[in-house]
Amino acid sequence: MNMTLTVSLLLGLATFILINVVFNVRFFSGSLRYVLDQVDTIAEHLGKYNTKRYVDRIKRERIVIQKENLYAKYNRLVEGLILDFNLPFTLESFTSLLCILFTVVALLIVVLMKSVTLSVVFTISIFVGMLTFFVMQSRSIKAERLENIMDAEDIICPLAREGVLVAIKKVMESDEYISANLRPYFQQFIDNCESNGYSFKQAIMLLNRQLGPKFDNFTKKAIVFEYNERKGMADIFLDIVDENAVLRELNSKKDRIFRRMNRDFMIKLFIVLLFFLYALTVEDFRMFMLFSNAGKLINTAIISIICLSFARTQVLQGNLGAGGTAK
Repeated sequence: MNMTLTVSLLLGLATFILINVVFNVRFFSGSLRYVLDQVDTIAEHLGKYNTKRYVDRIKRERIVIQKENLYAKYNRLVEGLILDFNLPFTLESFTSLLCILFTVVALLIVVLMKSVTLSVVFTISIFVGMLTFFVMQSRSIKAERLENIMDAEDIICPLAREGVLVAIKKVMESDEYISANLRPYFQQFIDNCESNGYSFKQAIMLLNRQLGPKFDNFTKKAIVFEYNERKGMADIFLDIVDENAVLRELNSKKDRIFRRMNRDFMIKLFIVLLFFLYALTVEDFRMFMLFSNAGKLINTAIISIICLSFARTQVLQGNLGAGGTAK
């Protein structure tokens, strides 16, 4: 496309927009309305389909014990991301959105690379990298939540000799001791014990489900203490404070190691990218890497290796992640 044709097309587009604005002409209003109606219809059908799939999955999970396979791991991963980031999606709607985005990105890359196979590989690599990044952020959210739970336990445990409910009520009197993200759960526990007709065991078990596995030990000790209180038994809660101190030290060491791993990876990636950009200043290399089929294949392979290496690093960190979040 030469310069004269480009300028002519831009002038024609500018004239078309000017006519629409000045004379209030709407050449494609009918077509646009039709397209929007079709999109709305498709979205409605997709929503109904996802709702049906969600109901069927919940029913199936209550009856059949799920096998540990790739599909189950994907479901657990996505449900964890939805919960951590408080997303307004179900597993099914998130998957549908992911498939739509994948198709759109793949089509755009097909136009650029002129190769379906390379575009699919390229798109998969990009989505793996993006998903891994969100998993990394999710792990940070979980680590912060774990720290907040341990802070709450460290305050409540020394006061538990007067009763767990009394201790939690005392701690809740000040906004400083329990994180704002956890306060609604502890307030609900208090309301369940005093106003909603829950037994202590029912209320503390519900609080345990809301806070997660890290709160398991406190819950067990609280139930034993509440129903079998004896002199000196309140000291059992002090073990939790000692465990939290050890866990904090362990997580601090892991965090330093993971930060160094991520920093080293980013430095290596930056060096490779800098070298590649410098090499593009050579015309023959630029023509080969950007416009030849072999160059496109090499670029796809490089990006795939980078994304998969990043994912592998984060999987390793996830397997050695913050303690106290899983049984």
